[in-house]
Amino acid sequence: MFLISMLIMFICILLGVGFLTLLERKVLGYIQIRKGPNKVSFLGILQPLGDGLKLFSKEQVFPLMSNFFIYYLSPVLNLFLALLIWLCMPFWAGFLNFNFGVLFFLCCSSLGVYTIMLSGWSSNSIYSLLGSLRSVAQTISYEVSLALVLMSFLILVGSFNLLGFFMFQYYIWNLFVFLPLALVWFVTSLAETNRTPFDFAEGESELVSGFNVEYSAGGFALIFLAEYANILFMSMLFSLFFMGGDFFSLLFFIKLVFISFCFIWVRGTLPRYRYDKLMFLAWKSFLPVSLNFFIFYLGVKLILFSYLN
Repeated sequence: MFLISMLIMFICILLGVGFLTLLERKVLGYIQIRKGPNKVSFLGILQPLGDGLKLFSKEQVFPLMSNFFIYYLSPVLNLFLALLIWLCMPFWAGFLNFNFGVLFFLCCSSLGVYTIMLSGWSSNSIYSLLGSLRSVAQTISYEVSLALVLMSFLILVGSFNLLGFFMFQYYIWNLFVFLPLALVWFVTSLAETNRTPFDFAEGESELVSGFNVEYSAGGFALIFLAEYANILFMSMLFSLFFMGGDFFSLLFFIKLVFISFCFIWVRGTLPRYRYDKLMFLAWKSFLPVSLNFFIFYLGVKLILFSYLN
């Protein structure tokens, strides 16, 4: 049952990723007052399938001077980590239910940095290496404030199990209790997944590309799938941490889709940050804010503890 449920979840994630790309292209189209994909089948519904078939059937080219084994392995590892991180999604029956789900999430998201670094380095191209260095610096910077925001929750919830967040929000959503932290978390999620306005790794609108500049066909498709799987996962975490986390209702998945839509909405609306401002935001704005909130919620917990005893 465990293997079957895991397989079903992975298939659903990959399908979700495919249709998230379609949603993104449609939303960006309407933001820019055009149609987006609408030729393949009814309203372009099968467009992701066509894109996937095209990418995986193209010829694989690789740089002559690349480190061939690492060059091919890193996109596979990237997608593997992006799917592995979903195992901490807390189902009650017939699946994994981690008591340390939060730690598992932090470990897997930290390992994702290495695949980006290896992708950029193994291509043996200066542009790929620059893209990967920027991406790694950005991800590491924002993981610090991400972990501190998580620690604020963990102090109040008192559990590493993700189901604890569901129990904690029985009467009121965390969005109303932790509103500033919710905004910090959302912006940090954008930076973690390399999305606009923090897409320094790719710089899709004016640069050639980032660490994936030398990848084509299947390798590029795997990197693309991993990125969008991470967007879906961060949307799921936002719904879980701030919007009730009621896994057993359809409303949870509607909220998940709405947060994914917000990722796309931000991409269609905001211009890119300058790189030094990105680092300034991480170390001189978000870090002090998240640290202060951490100390504040620690005080709240101590007062509640002494009051109840």
